[in-house]
Amino acid sequence: MFNSKRLVLAHFWLAFIAFGVALLLGAWQMLVRSPLHPWLQNPELYYRSVTEHGTVMGYAFPTLIAMGFGYAVSELALKRPLVGLRWAWLGFWLVAVGAVTATVPVAMGLASVLYTFYPPMIGNVFYYVGVVLVVVGSWVWVALMSVNLASWKRENRGKPVPLAMFATVAGAYLWGWTAVGAAIEVLFMILPVAIGWKTTIDAGLARVFFSWTLHAIVYFWLMPAYIAYYTIIPRAIGGRLYSDSMARISFILFLVVSMPIGIHHLFADPQVGSGFKFMHSVFTALVAVPTLLTVFTICASVEIAARLRGGRGPLGWIKALPWDNPMMLAVAFSFVMLGFGGAGGLINMSYQLDSTIHNTQWVTGHFHLIFGGAIVIMYFVIAYDLWPHLTGRALLSVKLMRWQLWLWFIGMIVLTFPWHFVGILGMPRRMAFYDYNDPEIAAQGLSVAISVLGALILLASAVLFFIVLVKGHRAPPVKVEEFRFSRAVHEPRSIPVALNSFALWLTLMIALTLVNYGYPIAQLLTRSDTSVPAVPIGAQR
Repeated sequence: MFNSKRLVLAHFWLAFIAFGVALLLGAWQMLVRSPLHPWLQNPELYYRSVTEHGTVMGYAFPTLIAMGFGYAVSELALKRPLVGLRWAWLGFWLVAVGAVTATVPVAMGLASVLYTFYPPMIGNVFYYVGVVLVVVGSWVWVALMSVNLASWKRENRGKPVPLAMFATVAGAYLWGWTAVGAAIEVLFMILPVAIGWKTTIDAGLARVFFSWTLHAIVYFWLMPAYIAYYTIIPRAIGGRLYSDSMARISFILFLVVSMPIGIHHLFADPQVGSGFKFMHSVFTALVAVPTLLTVFTICASVEIAARLRGGRGPLGWIKALPWDNPMMLAVAFSFVMLGFGGAGGLINMSYQLDSTIHNTQWVTGHFHLIFGGAIVIMYFVIAYDLWPHLTGRALLSVKLMRWQLWLWFIGMIVLTFPWHFVGILGMPRRMAFYDYNDPEIAAQGLSVAISVLGALILLASAVLFFIVLVKGHRAPPVKVEEFRFSRAVHEPRSIPVALNSFALWLTLMIALTLVNYGYPIAQLLTRSDTSVPAVPIGAQR
């Protein structure tokens, strides 16, 4: 029985409604900073919008998707009711209240600090209280995933943990630890200033703590997408998962090596020595390994599906793939965007090459391709796949689904490729407007205008997405078959302890984090000359 349907639907609907609002803000930002729109008389409106867009897209939206999907996985994979349903609802309401608490002061112009909220800018206290509530609500989910796994393992000693649950718990543990950095920064450094207890803040130390969270959060965002790669796509296209063990290794590697890498965002900051910057650069390169394993495993799984459909020859099997199936389109589009976004990331993580694109539109293009492109399109897949089981009604608009996915893919490419181009030319990000009459940047105006077209295509895709879901709610009730995750070609009957539990990997995750962050943090804590005057947002007017 699927007893938490209302809980999962609540998470998904709130997530996608917030996503829709944030998407509108993003499109508006593209328009007002382009040559198609006159300069804003009040550029602070732009920074409000960027803060709102980033906070919703970076914190509330993916957190709600991960939580809702996690609760669904717990029941569907373990085949038992969710333990702690009331606590799960508490976590949901904490996230919901926190999201509103954070967004209201931003809309009022009291917290235009962008989603990174780097000091010495200090926003309204309620913005940070809202962010804390979102994190606390998500930690309820982390605890419940651990509790449900432990409860199942007590009753099924020695049995392989279902892959979907193993991966979900890995993502929960990653988020539980990764959020600690930003939590320390907000609770012990920013809130005392926002409340008025202090007037100075160590901006360098705060940025180091935030870097603890800043890049590992990306892997928290992608965990649901990768779970969908492994446990939904092979089954949805009529195939089998190539390797259960390789999937587990990929999630273990994400857990271990995606934490100690955030200082690559601080290459231009003088507070951290070059040795630790280089170390973080090396570890960032290691994160490519689980992604490469995933690409190989899923491509092999897709080939299996094609050959089961009669595909022949070294490449002839590609024609046999079910290209009319929205799930097949989605994974293909996701991999293309992941490839382009990942290639750009190799530049970002290079200690030498990063200086050429630091704080330019290249960076914006990179993370939109990864998150907005490769990851969000798989969030659509998760919704499409689960919706009939959540509502008891079939999604009949397959053609609309295909159009929606095509438009999302095209829109994201049209949006982000020009950003990469103007980034190479040196166009800075986080600016409300540019003087396109300046001969130095006049030629970049066309590229920025093309990005506006990409944003409009994305809006059209989002409208189709909501139409599909609403039509699904209004469709006649149907008898839905029992939900099942993808089965491996060789289903494991027994698994080594290291691939079926987390104690060793959590130890390594924490140890590597402490090694890679411990010295820089300790060094900055012992200095008394690094604090600067805080700048409340209201004082900047």
